[in-house]
Amino acid sequence: MKTVTLLSGERVPAFGMGTWNIGDDPATRAEEIATLRLGLDMGATLIDTAEMYGGGRSEELIAEAIAGRRDEVFLVSKVYPHNASAQGAPAACERSLRRLQTDRIDLYLLHWRGSVPLAETLQAFMRLKEAGKIRHYGVSNLDLADMQELWRAPGGEAVQTNQLLYNLTRRGIEWDLLPWLRERCLPVMAYSPIEQGRLIGNRKLAGYAARHGVTPAQAALAWLLAKDDVIAIPKTGRRERLKENLAALEHRLAPEQLAELDQLFAPPKSASSLQML
Repeated sequence: MKTVTLLSGERVPAFGMGTWNIGDDPATRAEEIATLRLGLDMGATLIDTAEMYGGGRSEELIAEAIAGRRDEVFLVSKVYPHNASAQGAPAACERSLRRLQTDRIDLYLLHWRGSVPLAETLQAFMRLKEAGKIRHYGVSNLDLADMQELWRAPGGEAVQTNQLLYNLTRRGIEWDLLPWLRERCLPVMAYSPIEQGRLIGNRKLAGYAARHGVTPAQAALAWLLAKDDVIAIPKTGRRERLKENLAALEHRLAPEQLAELDQLFAPPKSASSLQML
């Protein structure tokens, strides 16, 4: 498994498993659990979730999937902005810990910016880390100005990642945010790397994939995995799709293939507001 190095020096899988909408439907629960367990077997030991996902059902399903294997997993969860206060974050973290049936979260993220000051959230995160409830902390969906403010606040330089919407059709962060993160050795965790499945039906990508002997999903993921500081976290609740996605690691893109994708999906030519899903 390819790895990405966090600012702390810890190495984590470059391919992780997202869990948005996982655990919502009892009819698919067994297959979703089997998919997560297969991912662990295949080296995708980073699992991303959030208290928002299914009102905690995603965290509960993950607990079942990783039972007896907790030490293999790098577990990421996220706190709602309205819970990210001095009192709210510790309480939210405790609820997540109970649902996940674990004593620690490896990486705890602010899901997006809300009304709670970033400095207050950082203070809460630092206290959670000191208490051993979380090992690392980070953010999600923060634009450049937010990151600059965060970086100046006490504890800001200990942030480990910014989880962002990033794929072939969502390249806006490459203009200014991604270069800023790279200057500080902060990796990006790319959510919706296949644009919630919509890239699979993209004609340009389908043509590219056919020319190079891969599936569209594998092409989209291989493009992200070609970057040394990006962690891709596609979501699937099906074992066959997971195996397809993981096979993207076997397709290392040559410079001419990356240039071809740049022609098909152009990088940004100006600054734009941060995109979110």
